[in-house]
Amino acid sequence: MPNIFWDFDGVIKDSLDVKAEAFAALFSESQNTEFVNRVREHHFLHGGVSRTQKIRTYLGWLTEEVCEKSVDLYCQKFSQLVIQEVIQSDWVDGVESYLKSNPYKQTFYLVSATPQKELEKIIALLKLDTVFRSIVGAPEPKNKSIKKTILDYKLNPLDCLMIGDSLVDYEAAINNNISFILRRHKHNADIFNNYSGPYIKDFLKL
Repeated sequence: MPNIFWDFDGVIKDSLDVKAEAFAALFSESQNTEFVNRVREHHFLHGGVSRTQKIRTYLGWLTEEVCEKSVDLYCQKFSQLVIQEVIQSDWVDGVESYLKSNPYKQTFYLVSATPQKELEKIIALLKLDTVFRSIVGAPEPKNKSIKKTILDYKLNPLDCLMIGDSLVDYEAAINNNISFILRRHKHNADIFNNYSGPYIKDFLKL
């Protein structure tokens, strides 16, 4: 496929655990262990969902009426906790070389649930800013990000492929009539237990 859409967390960087601990840290001082573990579990089960939506959910578990000012504050704290940790997290095996060498001369597009400005900062610090033709983060949902990119660059969906690790990624690919490859890992094994499509665990043999 000449056009590849990439997710970030869990596909390029093994950063899902980092973000799980950041979500847990937001509530660890004020809530009990059961609540914190519930937050971690929800995070892993809802890959591809923006942190704003997740934090709104977690605050909703605590109160019937969620204050948007509180959501914004928690999002700011989360960002402060994760940027450096994400940068320092492990690459998925083989992906850095694949992205930077681009052996098959493909065109890469990044679609992520990470907020736009934060995503751009991380990509620049990882020296990947010249790798992607476009970089789209939250608040734009992945489904719309892919649709808009296909229209903007006049791409043929038959020439496009999404590499992701969540149901959100899979559904975004299906809804836009593009191919999908799953990156399997320990956190999505149960979620994709019945998945029979193509998958990879790393990028070492591509």
